[in-house]
Amino acid sequence: MVYSVAFSPDGTILASGCYNGYTLLWDVSSGDLKANLTEHFDTVRSVVFSPDGTILASGSSDNTVLLLDVPSVDVITSKTGHQGTVYSVVFSPDGTILASGSADTTVLLWNVSSGDLIATLTHSEHVYSVAFSPDGTILASGSLDGTIKLWDVPSGDPMYTTTTGHARPVNSVAFSPDGTILASGSDDTTVLLWNVSSGDVIANLTEHTGDVNSVAFSPDGTILASGSADDTVLLWNVSSGDIIATLTGHQDTVRSVAFSPDGTILASGSGDGTIKLWDIASDEVEEDDDSKSAVRSFSLFLVTTFLANALYLVQ
Repeated sequence: MVYSVAFSPDGTILASGCYNGYTLLWDVSSGDLKANLTEHFDTVRSVVFSPDGTILASGSSDNTVLLLDVPSVDVITSKTGHQGTVYSVVFSPDGTILASGSADTTVLLWNVSSGDLIATLTHSEHVYSVAFSPDGTILASGSLDGTIKLWDVPSGDPMYTTTTGHARPVNSVAFSPDGTILASGSDDTTVLLWNVSSGDVIANLTEHTGDVNSVAFSPDGTILASGSADDTVLLWNVSSGDIIATLTGHQDTVRSVAFSPDGTILASGSGDGTIKLWDIASDEVEEDDDSKSAVRSFSLFLVTTFLANALYLVQ
């Protein structure tokens, strides 16, 4: 089961966090497994690269956050401040702060260089997702309590908490590249788009039929991807709210989606144990091809060719 996927800043490596405590590093161009990291002893819920690509952070059900040196794949440090599963980790845009959201109802902010705890931010229930605004001044956190909180990063003070919008837990939050829109995905099967300045809902996207586990903006901000328990990934036109494409092929819940830095590839990780890489730049996706197939597919073991549209299937 794949819980999280993330591209390196140069787009050459894909990291995945898995149920068995493994963090896997893949070569995107070849599909080869570069490294199998086994430092966690429970499910790896979240993986993210630092902005310069030298550090990989991972959050786990073993309650820890690990920082790994990417070139050497050695552990830099292990953060043990949480008292519950760490569901989400994210670096600030300048790479100086790491935020981690946990089942212990807190978001912890860490100084990456010193390892010191900077601030503790709280929800009333589990924190499932955290995201920094592009300028690093705002942190968003989505929770089991159904709310999203926006925090002023320099002061650690809350800016506002959403009181309407989602009827069930918020599993994922993501800022648009220009920082004006926040997207959120929920167990209520909806994706909401929020005006960051006002806190108002500006779009309610309702085509999924299962929990929405992950949302991600394309680097140019024109497309939003959402992964769901209905086994699909939907691509949305952010301006119109229309569906661009429905990506099918996973056999279980889609738990994580991530765009490559150049926006040409979308990765999706699933409960079926596979990661699919989708060619977002192709004309077929732009024209709403509901049968769009993955250009590559990875899972956990054996490498083989997967039909004509998927170069690799590892399982």
